[in-house]
Amino acid sequence: MTITITIIIIIITAVISFLAFNNHELMDKLIFYPPDIAKRKQWYRFFSNGLIHADIGHLAFNMISLYFFGDFVNRAFSQIFGSSGSLLYLVMYISALAICLIPTYISNKENYYYRSLGASGAVSAVIFAGILLDPANKLYIFFIPIGIPGFIFGPLYLIISAYLSKKGTSHINHSAHIWGALYGIAFLIVMSFALHTGFNPFDNFIQSIQSYFR
Repeated sequence: MTITITIIIIIITAVISFLAFNNHELMDKLIFYPPDIAKRKQWYRFFSNGLIHADIGHLAFNMISLYFFGDFVNRAFSQIFGSSGSLLYLVMYISALAICLIPTYISNKENYYYRSLGASGAVSAVIFAGILLDPANKLYIFFIPIGIPGFIFGPLYLIISAYLSKKGTSHINHSAHIWGALYGIAFLIVMSFALHTGFNPFDNFIQSIQSYFR
């Protein structure tokens, strides 16, 4: 098995998550806790929260999703951005950990009961960058054997996440999923044009969907 950036991210995240499962002190130091960021300037929590998860199921879901999309996005970035592709893929993932939590931070600066953890926002960034790159690719949801094309899955995912976020009846940070997904799309678009790659994400997206219906 080739050791890719995605595999390295998965290994590091899995190791630290397992260590934190049985170490509440470590969990408390790494978890996203807005009051400590606002008052104690512990900005590292924007990133460290992505290294820990609530349980094995939470960890497995995120890392399996990253595994299936990460290497594809990394290879696509290398084709688009050349030698800088893998670095940009890593930058997107790491920065997404923080970017996806900015709205959450603004809303919960004074909320001493709020905590968040997991790499879901960054994983969403990778998945949605993958959808933008190949919108006709089918995504499979656990326990549902029917593949859903990315250009259908993406909007449905965002709509459902927005509804659940507004409803606010679960402990899942759906806001991070939404902003992570949008950031993944924005990162690819901005970098493609800013670095003058010749790759047009909009044209690629439209052409891929047109090909799907032919």
